[in-house]
Amino acid sequence: MIKQRKIHFEISERKILLRIFDVLSVLLALYVIAKLFQFDYFNISTTNFYWTIVLALYISVLGSVFEMYNLQIASNQYQVIKSIVLTASSTVLIYLLTPIYTPVLPSNRLQILFFYLAVLGSLFIWRMIYVKFFASNRFLKKVILICDCEQLEELVTGLEVNDPHYKVMGYVNSDSSNANRNVDVVPSIGIDALEDFVHQHQVSEVVIASQKTDGITVSLYNQLIQLLENGYIIREYTQVYESIAQRIPVQYVARDFYRYFPFSRSNQNQLYLLFVRILEILISLVGISVGIALLPLILIGNLFGNRGRLFYTQKRVGKNGEVFKILKFRTMVKNAEKHGAVFTTTNDARITAFGKFLRKTRIDEFPQFVNILKGDMAVIGPRPERPVFVAAIAEKMPFYETRHVIKPGLTGWAQVNYSYGETIDDSLVKLQYDLYYIKHRSFFLDINIIIKTFSTVLFYRGQ
Repeated sequence: MIKQRKIHFEISERKILLRIFDVLSVLLALYVIAKLFQFDYFNISTTNFYWTIVLALYISVLGSVFEMYNLQIASNQYQVIKSIVLTASSTVLIYLLTPIYTPVLPSNRLQILFFYLAVLGSLFIWRMIYVKFFASNRFLKKVILICDCEQLEELVTGLEVNDPHYKVMGYVNSDSSNANRNVDVVPSIGIDALEDFVHQHQVSEVVIASQKTDGITVSLYNQLIQLLENGYIIREYTQVYESIAQRIPVQYVARDFYRYFPFSRSNQNQLYLLFVRILEILISLVGISVGIALLPLILIGNLFGNRGRLFYTQKRVGKNGEVFKILKFRTMVKNAEKHGAVFTTTNDARITAFGKFLRKTRIDEFPQFVNILKGDMAVIGPRPERPVFVAAIAEKMPFYETRHVIKPGLTGWAQVNYSYGETIDDSLVKLQYDLYYIKHRSFFLDINIIIKTFSTVLFYRGQ
């Protein structure tokens, strides 16, 4: 008799539910205020349904910009309050200023106050309920690992760090050469006790991470089949890790990596590539125009803060390994690399005070719109690395040059999800994100990166 298992929502499902309930809570608050007070600025009806659609769209998009749907932030009471205030304030402001598709501005300014308080208050109340009653309990997923014991700690950490709601309850040792070895990270489960353990602890998923198939015995295989027939989910570790962390776990796969790595068809889709190229030209023209408008202020800052040439070029590796010259605003002191090329580090003494401002605001990247216009770079893609670093990293890291199958980008999945790379280990993590982008490249992911890039700039997270 199988015990009833707890409902668990995957990461993507949680984000969708958060978006739906954010919109529903705001609409409910507006409806209640309209009934209780003389509030007639926003009325929900079939004749003005587009008012509701526009409001829902603004909440969803601006909520993404201000990290309302970052699950770590959404689960933190103090961090999410900042996101709520920023999202509510920007949503109301932009909504009020949107012509045609939103209500006419009211003559009574009290109506605007009601509107703002309804949006802010409803998001605050619903999100506090989420943090208190849902974030830590409902989304907890109990799993069992089938893996080699020497990899156990690394595998458990890889899952639980990336998703705090992913709880490894125990493991089955699949390494026959270390059959009697015990690891204290999580409880060890005997093969014969697997099915009883799953039922007793309300486990919802079994994750197989073994690289040694000799440990997958007939007895274990039969129990897995029995669990599968009873409705339990059985998945391979790299698939689970990829869906949770949104990066490719290259450290867990062998040299036959390409069996696990089907490239996105968008990389060869000519219509997609043409549309992206047209957008890149338009975006680069806008970026160059903004850069020209900011140039007088940048020249003054460079004169007093950097005291040297404003522009500099540097060799970078582009698509198919071809080297090109990237154009940037200078942010470092003169002769910053007189002792050779090194990674930029946090609080790098070579970066000037004005250079730090340019990096934090990403203004130093504006000249790269020229590279995008020329076709050397794309708006979105892996960041281009210097040839000397590419050679050094590729010697130690398998698959590194795979990131060169597409154009490098001004921003990318690694840039919006991970801090500036200072070491080879950082480069490994960023490679995982870059490969994830190459594998899942799409319009939706491109839009997601652009929204996250706005968040990076707004929260002053440049390096």
